[in-house]
Amino acid sequence: MNNQTKNQFTNIVAQCKRLFEAKTNDYGPAWRILRSSSLTDQIYIKANRIRSLQTKSQQLVDEGIESEFIGIINYSAMAIIQLHLKPVDQPDLEMEQSLALFNEVLNDSYELMQRKNHDYDEAWRNMRVSSLTDIILMKLLRIKQIEDNNGETKVSEGVDANYFDIINYAIFALILLNEKK
Repeated sequence: MNNQTKNQFTNIVAQCKRLFEAKTNDYGPAWRILRSSSLTDQIYIKANRIRSLQTKSQQLVDEGIESEFIGIINYSAMAIIQLHLKPVDQPDLEMEQSLALFNEVLNDSYELMQRKNHDYDEAWRNMRVSSLTDIILMKLLRIKQIEDNNGETKVSEGVDANYFDIINYAIFALILLNEKK
């Protein structure tokens, strides 16, 4: 993997971490009550809005595509944490624990990205942001189907693998958007 990708990935992850920390400071770990299916739906809403904005000529809400991709990354990290810890009735994590778990997920995502970039030769750099959006939506539909099947798959990757792919595709989309600026 080239240093440019490493730096771009690291910068976007740092931006996501700052937002996660600020929101955790404001709201605490209120997200801990969410079931993974609720997080899937929240991510779907964000991805669907991105697709909608990519196809419409007018935007009526003053929040751009970039902030939605960041939301997708952060909610996907929360979903992975929820898969491992299971949802609770009351928030149960301290700030430091929340941040450590979040950092662990994004570090795992980075390691996955490095392995896949090696094998795929950074093919994502030749993709359109709209294609990355569509792939994220497809992965969300896969997750919803797996969730509806009580987590059972016969030959497919599990839910967590799809969330990790979503994180990386959203980061790739942000890299491409930043390069166009």
